[in-house]
Amino acid sequence: MRPPTRRHDRHHPGLRPVRCQCFRKQGLSERVLEAMGQTKRHLFIPERSCSIAYADRPLPIGLGQTISQPFIVALMTHLAEVAPDHVVLEVGTGSGYQAAILAHLARKVCTIEIVPQLAEAAAKTLRDLAYDNVSVRLGDGYAGWPECGPFDAIVVTAALGQLPPPLIERLKVGGRLIMPVGPAYTIQQLSVVEKIAPGKTTTRAVGLVRFVPFTRSQN
Repeated sequence: MRPPTRRHDRHHPGLRPVRCQCFRKQGLSERVLEAMGQTKRHLFIPERSCSIAYADRPLPIGLGQTISQPFIVALMTHLAEVAPDHVVLEVGTGSGYQAAILAHLARKVCTIEIVPQLAEAAAKTLRDLAYDNVSVRLGDGYAGWPECGPFDAIVVTAALGQLPPPLIERLKVGGRLIMPVGPAYTIQQLSVVEKIAPGKTTTRAVGLVRFVPFTRSQN
C-alpha cells in the first residue's frame, strides 16, 4: 500500500512542491509533479531542515554521496514513464528519496545501495514512512536485482562510462533505462535507453548532468 497523503502535509509551507510551476513549464507529467508534492524531501536529508531541503539543488547526505536536485529527480522519473502496474528498479538508493517518488507511481520498487550505512538508513526511513511497496537491498547494482525483475523501468542514480549490459537485459520489452553516462567527476549525458525488442535497444541523450560515480564492489 502506498503512503497516505495527509492534507496538512501537502499544505505545510516547507512541504510544497519545489518550484512546481517551473517544473510544469518543462513539460513534466502531472503524475510526477503530484508524487513530488506528496514526498517530504526534508525527511531524506541528515539535517531534516525544511529551510534547505526544498531548494532546487543537490545536497550532501554523507559518505561522499548526495541527494539529487529535485528537478533532476522529477526529470528522470518523467523519462521513465512509470505506470501504476509497473515494477521499477533503482540502482543507487542513497537517501531513499528517488525510491519514495517512484513508490507513489509504481506497483513495486526494488532499490539497491552499495554503501551499508546508506542502505540501512534509507530502508529505515522508507519503512518509517510506510513506503511498503519499496524493497531495499545492500549490494552492487551493476547486474540489477534478478529476483525482483524483469523491470518496466530502471533508474540509475550514479554515472558510468558506458551502458551496463546486465541492466538492459533485466528490462522488459518496451521498458526504459534512465541513467547518466560519462566519466566520473565531470559532465555526463543523461541517457534514455528503450528496449524495443529482445536484444535491440534505442538510446538518446536528453541533457547534461553531473552525478557521483557508480561504485562497484571490490570482491
